[in-house]
Amino acid sequence: MENAVSIMGISKSFQKKQVLKEISLDIHKGEIFGLLGPSGAGKTTLIKLITGQIKADRGEIRVLGLPVSERTKIYSQMGAMLDDSGIYERLSCYDNLKLFTDIYGINKSRIGEVLKQVGLSGEERTISASLSKGMRQRLIFARAILQEPKLLFMDEPTSALDPAMTAEIHGLIEEQKEKGATIFLTTHNMEEAAKLCDYIGLIHQRKIVEYGVPDALCRKYNELNQIQILFKNGETVTLPNSPESAETISASFRKNEVESIHSTEPDLETVFMKLTGRSLI
Repeated sequence: MENAVSIMGISKSFQKKQVLKEISLDIHKGEIFGLLGPSGAGKTTLIKLITGQIKADRGEIRVLGLPVSERTKIYSQMGAMLDDSGIYERLSCYDNLKLFTDIYGINKSRIGEVLKQVGLSGEERTISASLSKGMRQRLIFARAILQEPKLLFMDEPTSALDPAMTAEIHGLIEEQKEKGATIFLTTHNMEEAAKLCDYIGLIHQRKIVEYGVPDALCRKYNELNQIQILFKNGETVTLPNSPESAETISASFRKNEVESIHSTEPDLETVFMKLTGRSLI
C-alpha cells in the first residue's frame, strides 16, 4: 500500500525538554489515521513537523513522496484545520476564503462550492467574529479543503463542540475520505477515533506505544474474553467465550429468551490505560 506520509525515527526537543522520541510511522494513501493521546503528548508537534512548520532534531519525513524539506512543492496539496485557526475576525466568510484563493491561485468560484459543502451557503457576507462556534469550525473546514487537498490535517477538530456539530464535522471528514483524501487526525476522544479511523497510533511519553486497526487493538487486549447476555426477563449473565457457552447461548435463542448479546473487549480508553496506566484526558 502506497504511503501518503512516512515518518522515520523522528525526535524533537524544545530547549532541554524532549517532546517526541524516535517516532516511526506510515500513513497510507486514502485512509483516516488517528493519533490518539492526552493533551501534551506531542500530537500537535508531530503535525507541525510533517507540515514543515518546525524542523526535527533527528530522523526523516516524506510527504506525498517528497522530503518535507521540499514542502513548497507539496503545500498546494495539503490542507489543515488546526487549533490556531487563522480566521480573520473582521472579514466576512467569503473574504476569508478569497485570501486563500489568491494565495493558491484557485478560481473564486470554488468559494461558493466549499461554503455550500460545509453548510454555510447564505453566510458569504457574515462577518467571522459573529459566527457561532460550530459555524466557525465549518468555515475553518472550508478553508482547509479549498484547494481540494490530497492530504488533510485535523488537530482536535471537534474539541468543545456539541454532539450535533461533532456529527456534522465527522460527516465532512468522511466525505473527504470518499473523495480520495488522506486524513491525519489528532484527538483524545476515543469514541471519535474508533468511529472514524482506519488505523490509529497511541502516543505516550514521547513514543508511539501501539499502532493498528481500532477494533483489532481492542480485541488484542481482550484479556477477559467473555460474552455478556441480557435476557428478556432483565437478567444479565456473563459467560466465557467457549464452545460450551455457544451451546448455552444457542439453546437460549431457540427459546426466544435473549434480548441482546455483547462481547466484552475493551474500548480504546481501556486499552490506553492498560498500556500507560493513565487515561486519555
